[in-house]
Amino acid sequence: MDDHAVTSPDAVGQRASGSLFGLAYGDALGAPTEFLPLDEIIRRYGPTGPRDLTGDPARVTDDTQLGLAVGWALYDAGPAPTPERLAFLLRQRFVAWAHSPENNRAPGMTCLRACGGLAEGLRWQEATIDGSKGCGANMRVTPVGLVSGYDLETLAGVAQLQAGLTHGHPTGLAASELTAYAVRVLREGAGLTELPGLLRARAVSQRTVYHHDWLGDLWHRPTVDGPAGFIARGWDECLAVLDRLDAALATPDDGGDPCRATGEGWVAEEALATALLCAVRHHHDPVAALSRAATTSGDSDSIACLTGAFLGATYGMAGWPAGWLDRIEYADQLATLGAAWD
Repeated sequence: MDDHAVTSPDAVGQRASGSLFGLAYGDALGAPTEFLPLDEIIRRYGPTGPRDLTGDPARVTDDTQLGLAVGWALYDAGPAPTPERLAFLLRQRFVAWAHSPENNRAPGMTCLRACGGLAEGLRWQEATIDGSKGCGANMRVTPVGLVSGYDLETLAGVAQLQAGLTHGHPTGLAASELTAYAVRVLREGAGLTELPGLLRARAVSQRTVYHHDWLGDLWHRPTVDGPAGFIARGWDECLAVLDRLDAALATPDDGGDPCRATGEGWVAEEALATALLCAVRHHHDPVAALSRAATTSGDSDSIACLTGAFLGATYGMAGWPAGWLDRIEYADQLATLGAAWD
């Protein structure tokens, strides 16, 4: 461990803030490395990867921007949102993001295409890209796990709804719920090393649960015979990647690219698993976890932003260097939402 290492999560506060800022910190560290091969990242940053923010402020990507869009929609919806009200608020926020001049951070095509349909007024079940399970479904879901007023059924419905507006594939829905659930249980005190087992149990218990109130007729596809079969496909793919995660954690860390074990993170379940691998491997050292996540050959900013969300939910703001607080883009919005949910 280095000077940033955290030795104990005892008496940690501000876990919602820590998770939101951790998302942004990971995003900012991973943004410059996202499209670089591993050897080039190491050539530029050394074997441990990027370990400090750069820029004034340090710029984030669409991962943080869309995380804030979800966060503000949840904030406006209050502690007991209806599916109709939340879908309306999410539509507004997503379309505003799509049309914003700040949407110039290599946004994902799935989000842009779906937002085009949302802007035209299509039902969201028609606007969504139903074959996409890209990581855009869960890179932005962290705020759902931070709203303490949600019971687990509401958390599941909200997490899957926000994914479904743009990514209609069942694995995008399931991975988003698992990501939000991970943030939730970490915030409530679960240990990072416990997390793979907790997520597996959640996935098994929810395998055939389709949230009709939140998703409506999203499951209707020519080759799908019912809602339970539709959503089970997503949970099965999440369980398969959790198998890969367990296998990786059962072997010594070789210091190499985490993507070799759990995937490059361009799709939702792999982004979750590779972020978990980095977070669990470095569960005592949040900055080292972010650096490891950013030193990857895949979707480095999305992997690192999820890693930061998990570590921040565990350690709160105490897990991050104090000097980073005023150096990250959108710090005022992150602080406002964090304070509302802490």
